[in-house]
Amino acid sequence: MSYFEEAETEETVTCLHLTFYHPGQDEKMMFRCLDFCRRQQLRADDTAKFGRDSSLCHYSLVDTRVSRIQFSLQFYRKLHSSEYAFEIKNLSKKTKLNVNQTELGYLNKIDLPWKCIICFGDYQILAEIQEGEAVDYFETHLHLAEAPILQERCLPSLQPIPENGFSPSFPLGQGKSPTEIDENEL
Repeated sequence: MSYFEEAETEETVTCLHLTFYHPGQDEKMMFRCLDFCRRQQLRADDTAKFGRDSSLCHYSLVDTRVSRIQFSLQFYRKLHSSEYAFEIKNLSKKTKLNVNQTELGYLNKIDLPWKCIICFGDYQILAEIQEGEAVDYFETHLHLAEAPILQERCLPSLQPIPENGFSPSFPLGQGKSPTEIDENEL
C-alpha cells in the first residue's frame, strides 16, 4: 500500500467567518487586539467570548462602551443530526444584541443563522458559517470591513395607493384619516 492509501481521511473544519465594522475603527482602533491574519482554532467545548475584558474573552474589543463580556458563541451538534451549528448568547446587561433584526436581551440566545448580521451599539459583524465535519474543534477567521455592512436604505413611502392608481392629494397624518368609499360614489 502506498502512503496515499494509508493516510487518514482529511476532515474539513467548520469555520465561522466574522467580518467586523465600526464607523470609528480608523481613529479608535478598537479591533487592534483581533488577529485578522490567520484562522484560529478552538476546541468544540470552548465558548468563544467577545467583549472588552481580554482575560475572559477570546476576542477582545478595545472600547469602554463594550461590556466586559458582550456575547458568546457556542459550537454544538444538533440533536439526532450530523449537522453542526452555533448558538449566540447576549451576555451584556446594558446593551441589546441584534441578530438579523432579532433583538436579544441579557442571557437570551438563539441559533446563529448560516449568514447573518450581528449588531450592538455602532458595531456591525457579518457572520458566515462554512460547514465542516470535524467534531473536536472549529475555526474562526476574522475579517475587517472597510465600509458599513448595513447600508441605510431609503424605503418607499408606506402610504396606501388607491385602486384607481392616483395618490390622494392630501398627505395622511395631518388631521385626516383614511375613509372607505364605495366605488360607486366616485
